[in-house]
Amino acid sequence: MVWEYHLMYIKMNNPWHLYLMATIYVIAGIMHFIKPKIYMRIMPKYLPNHKLLVILSGFAEIILGLALCFDKTRILAIYGIIAMLLVFLLVHFYMLSSEKASAGIPKWILILRLPLQLVLMAWAYYYI
Repeated sequence: MVWEYHLMYIKMNNPWHLYLMATIYVIAGIMHFIKPKIYMRIMPKYLPNHKLLVILSGFAEIILGLALCFDKTRILAIYGIIAMLLVFLLVHFYMLSSEKASAGIPKWILILRLPLQLVLMAWAYYYI
């Protein structure tokens, strides 16, 4: 009963697009564990221990996505997401550095991903 009341409280006070963003990050984080090779393949060579970084970034996305859903953790999650997206720019620039690093993704898509990161950061910042 208390849990149902808490869920109702959350749903009534937060916009649906906040939950959309949270869902996107949770799913993206889960994908790090379902398809880790995809993420390991695009890791810059100069970063150490690719497997650990993929696991940590997956956990970070899941935790930050879930933290968006609660008033007490939302601001911290927003700043965490913005910081995470800034770090992920390393991967996006690395993927533009060579044919092999691009993982077969067309260059125009890789270029469009750069401003998309800024849009995602602005979307997160919107909830502050």
